[in-house]
Amino acid sequence: MIRRTALIALWSLLTATFVATNSIAATPKELPALTFTTLDGNPIRSLDLKGRVVLLDFWASWCVPCRKSFPEVDRLSKDFDSKGLTVIAVNVDEERKNADVFLTQFPHSMTVAFDSKGLAARAFDLQGMPSSLIIDRLGRVRFTHMGYTDKTIGQFRTEVAQLLAEAK
Repeated sequence: MIRRTALIALWSLLTATFVATNSIAATPKELPALTFTTLDGNPIRSLDLKGRVVLLDFWASWCVPCRKSFPEVDRLSKDFDSKGLTVIAVNVDEERKNADVFLTQFPHSMTVAFDSKGLAARAFDLQGMPSSLIIDRLGRVRFTHMGYTDKTIGQFRTEVAQLLAEAK
């Protein structure tokens, strides 16, 4: 009985931490009007992103899978930037200093923005970290992901390529 309970607890922990979910929006959802603040204090308005394919990658310093996903998403950003992809890594830490420590451990070239009040996370009803949204050129959320596994970055690449190939 104790062994079975321990196995169930272990399975629950692993599932919650490492299982990634992916969904394709049956009806694409319009990107809400949001404003993020970048590392250097500049605003990014979501509605100004129309015309480009966008990956919004929500992460937190306390998120264990984010330590693996963050560098991979940065590599994706480098690979697809010249093709029309904009990647914004949106931090949801309540305290900026925690994000700053994380960022010193993970050098990056993608844009980092902050959502310390959780406004964007609530607007998208995010249920876990990391969570990602892939948005088409018309400003519609076409793919959503929660969690991260070794397969997730491949899904990102496929979905981004699909949206970049669609007519402008």
